[in-house]
Amino acid sequence: MSTTVKKDRLFSEQSHGIGDFNFGEQTAEVFDDMLDRSVPMYRELQRMIGEIAGEFSVPGTSVYDLGCSTGTTLETLHLSTAPTVTLVGIDYSEAMLERARQRFLPLIESGRMRLDHADLNHGCAIGNASVVVLNLTLQFVRPLYRDSLIRQVVSGLNDNGVLILVEKVLAADSTMNHLFIKFYYDLKRRNDYDEMEIAQKREALENVLIPYRVDENVELLKRCGCREVETFYRWYNFCGLLGLKRV
Repeated sequence: MSTTVKKDRLFSEQSHGIGDFNFGEQTAEVFDDMLDRSVPMYRELQRMIGEIAGEFSVPGTSVYDLGCSTGTTLETLHLSTAPTVTLVGIDYSEAMLERARQRFLPLIESGRMRLDHADLNHGCAIGNASVVVLNLTLQFVRPLYRDSLIRQVVSGLNDNGVLILVEKVLAADSTMNHLFIKFYYDLKRRNDYDEMEIAQKREALENVLIPYRVDENVELLKRCGCREVETFYRWYNFCGLLGLKRV
């Protein structure tokens, strides 16, 4: 299941007309490197997601990765769940799904994994789920549709199932928010992104990635049916939440 990782240089050349960020073929080619260099403690976060999924996944149920992209989290879930768990990856980018199909062809052919195409803005079918992961995905769903999507997710979770939500977040205080963003861009510089790359990607994401505050995400999970919500990961302007369903 190894894949060749190409270095992310999507925004390394000056452009006079930055379009909205998209998840097409050019992004798919470099996406694994982009995540590794842009998401704080990404490898540790993957380990934590696997650890949690291993605790909550139930043999004979399904484990979903919504916004599965090229399949990094699916690989984590494969390694941390029982063979009788069905893994379901869902994404709206055919370029991302094609890379995931190449990566997991034996698992797909064996019935261990299924990859589906869907636009999460319009919902998706969730059923017999013990774990659902939204890893840096909900932030790209339009706010108008987030409640509907999370209600579908929680409805499809079995009792004592868990929703693993990781998001880029806003700080409640504007001073802290600016400080956290500064620290985040410092991380990107340490990971070999230059000033133009940082600025151009920020512009491309401006109308596409719409973050909530942590308390807004907590309230979202609770009003959509999660009885318990707990933080499991936090790095400045990134946060991971667990939403537990109990009937």
